Amino acid sequence: MRELLFIILVLTAAFHFGQGKKTKLKGTKWWTLANIGQPSNDLHSNTQLYNSPSLLPLTKRQRRLVTKNPGTILALMAGARMAIEECKYQFRNRRWNCPTMDVGNGGPIFGKILQRGCRETSFIYAITSAAVTHSIARACSEGSVYTCTCDYQLKKPRGTKNWEWGGCSDNANFGHKFSRKFVDVLEKGRDFRYMMNLHNNEAGRVHVSKNMELECKCHGMSGSCTIKTCWMRLPTFRKVGLLLKDRFDGASKVVSANNGGGRKKRRRRFKFVPTNPNLKKPGRRDLVYFEQSPTFCDRDDSIGFPGTKGRECNATSIGIDGCDLMCCGRGFNSESYTVRERCSCIFQWCCHVKCETCTRTKIRHTCL
Repeated sequence: MRELLFIILVLTAAFHFGQGKKTKLKGTKWWTLANIGQPSNDLHSNTQLYNSPSLLPLTKRQRRLVTKNPGTILALMAGARMAIEECKYQFRNRRWNCPTMDVGNGGPIFGKILQRGCRETSFIYAITSAAVTHSIARACSEGSVYTCTCDYQLKKPRGTKNWEWGGCSDNANFGHKFSRKFVDVLEKGRDFRYMMNLHNNEAGRVHVSKNMELECKCHGMSGSCTIKTCWMRLPTFRKVGLLLKDRFDGASKVVSANNGGGRKKRRRRFKFVPTNPNLKKPGRRDLVYFEQSPTFCDRDDSIGFPGTKGRECNATSIGIDGCDLMCCGRGFNSESYTVRERCSCIFQWCCHVKCETCTRTKIRHTCL
């Protein structure tokens, strides 16, 4: 009986601690860097923004970090765009399709979903943190960041023969550290929401730095490959997105079991307990959340989501992209439309491809 009462108290505390107060979202304005460099009527030119960190949507500590590491701002812009594009790709066939919005009022680009502690929020924090790690690490090896270079600290794995280190390994170590300083800058305190965000931020970074791939170049007469020069390169960001999407599907709903972990913030490790006692405790690469996701079926102004009305669906699929699930049982409309496509293409020597133009009729299904 005491054990049951204790569990109820823990769950109630976690609910009120994480949800009772809608946290003001800090440190998320940097995501709007994705819009800089895009067509805009903004009075400031892109050149002014690059040269004046004070004009950027960053906190003082983020601006200080960018100023100390010249060249990182362009990598951050690229990373923000990469995160948004990957999020949209991974969720393109789901009810929640990672919508973004115009944030002229300075709000978060991903909208009010961030006020919830659900799976979707965990993925957003993980993918954006991973994108910063990936983009900064790549920029280092390309020589566009002045305070870092290729990673020459990597050691050759044991038991390997017929090849030696060389080339330019992507600096995932620098990217990981920079991302932690830049992304985690305002995730302070012992608030359960912040604990969750920090954990998911780190999970995103780990999926980049722990999935480096060996790449080699052969040397020798006539391509005999008697000698190989090898280095470590970043995984493609598509691979990182796929890995994080798998973690999203298996994310753990948790309550806090934090024991404080000492004063050193970097050394602190948060402990989470799954609400389902039959599940294992989440590791560094796992995503965690504490609140059930909305159904995303209908319009929900509390999170700024329009629902699935009008969304295109697959009438032949029984998966989440199928009309039955996507439309939440409301039914769907079907309409035919014509498209003009290239067809009957023939390669002509040398070197030209000749195609005909065909008109095809297709059917589009949209949710009611």
